[in-house]
Amino acid sequence: LENQIINSSQKNIKNKNIYNKNFEEVLQQIKNKDEEIKFSKHALDRMDNREISLSYDEMDRLKYGFDKAKEKGVKDALILMGDKAFIASIKNKTIITTVNQEQLKDNVFTNIDGAVIVWPDLDRRLCISEW
Repeated sequence: LENQIINSSQKNIKNKNIYNKNFEEVLQQIKNKDEEIKFSKHALDRMDNREISLSYDEMDRLKYGFDKAKEKGVKDALILMGDKAFIASIKNKTIITTVNQEQLKDNVFTNIDGAVIVWPDLDRRLCISEW
């Protein structure tokens, strides 16, 4: 009986912690998760095979490119960033594939409705093209 009481009170404590969470905190966690850029398995494989890595600064620039494309109503974009290119589903916040400088030469990109060129200086240089 003593074990049942202890187990019961521990369950109640766990349940109370769930209900004591601030609604705003939960909402912010959901919002942050939705704002994160995801990488498809294909994109991760391409990055690995092509030895493409991203610094924190480049991730910030990539997010900036997503935001600008979304503002313009672009659904599927080519995001050019230095010697890297990303095909992205803006709506799903997902990188579909990646290309490095070597593969950029003589390459044709299809099934996109916009392109974003993001330079290192985010505030002064940004080019968005829509088709």
